[in-house]
Amino acid sequence: MFIAPQNTDLLLTEATGENLYLKLIEQINKDFNLANEGIDFPISISPEELKIQLHEKIYRLIQYKFAEYLNLLYIIDVSEDEIKKLDGSDLVVLAEQVVYLLLKREWQKVWFRNKFR
Repeated sequence: MFIAPQNTDLLLTEATGENLYLKLIEQINKDFNLANEGIDFPISISPEELKIQLHEKIYRLIQYKFAEYLNLLYIIDVSEDEIKKLDGSDLVVLAEQVVYLLLKREWQKVWFRNKFR
């Protein structure tokens, strides 16, 4: 049974520990490209750097390209209910929370694919 880690750092640690971190990066790259938000994280990117760059990307999308941001959430299939629960008063914090939800969904895809292949 899939149980999502409680925060971004734990999620990235779990992905690394299960030797699925590279698959997670591949899934993120794939879904961002499907949403026409070209991103190409190298497989050598550290978990900390991935977190920072995703945060910057999501922050810029929220601020400058909101329709594209919504499309990305749709393509990745981030829970609309979870997004609605977030407090949008501080864009930096909001972007951080969205990165967690995005990573959680991507991790879920990778985890299930690995578990049931």
